Amino acid sequence: MNPKVDFYFKEGKWQEELRQLRMIVLDCGLTEELKWGVPCYTFQKSNIVLIHVFKEYCALLFFKGALLKNTHGILIQQTKNVQAARQVRFTNAQEILKLEPVLKAHIRDAIEVEQAGLKVPLKKTSDFAIPGEFQKKLNEIPALKNAFHALTPGRQRAYIFYFSQPKQSKTRESRVEKYMQQMLEGKGLDD
Repeated sequence: MNPKVDFYFKEGKWQEELRQLRMIVLDCGLTEELKWGVPCYTFQKSNIVLIHVFKEYCALLFFKGALLKNTHGILIQQTKNVQAARQVRFTNAQEILKLEPVLKAHIRDAIEVEQAGLKVPLKKTSDFAIPGEFQKKLNEIPALKNAFHALTPGRQRAYIFYFSQPKQSKTRESRVEKYMQQMLEGKGLDD
C-alpha cells in the first residue's frame, strides 16, 4: 500500500467498496501509485488498472480493457469515444465480493496483455466526423485549419469530441467560436 494514496480510501460514499477493490488489486502483485488524483496500479511501470468513483457507482478501469476477453460481460465501454479502456462498475460491496475471482482473472489477463506488448488499435483523428460548424470555420479560415492540423492527434480529437457533443447547432457554433483563438495559439482544449 502506498501512503500517498491512503486519502482516497478514507472519505466519501464508496469506502467499503474501494477498500475491497484495493485489496483485490494489490493481491495481484501490482504497484500502487497516485496518478490523475486516483489510485493507479502498475506492472513494471505500465498502467494496468485504476480505481475511481462517480456519483452513481465506483469502478475498476482497465487501461487496455478492449483487448481483454469479456466472457462474463462485465467490461463496459464508458462512452462511444473511449477506444482502449473498459470499466467494471459496482454499486455495492456484495457485487465486488461475488466478482472477486473474475476481477483477479481480468487483472492477470491485463498483465499478460502488457507483458506481450499488445496495443489497442486506435482510430486516427481523420476517422472521426468533424461537426459541420467546425468544418465551415476550417474552410473559411486557413490559419485555423493549419493550426488545428498542427495540434497533436489527441488535442485534435478532444476538440472534435467537445464540438460534437451539443445537440443544437447554435451551441456547437458557440463552442467553436470560443476556442478558435486557443487553437490558433497551438493550445489544446484544457491548456
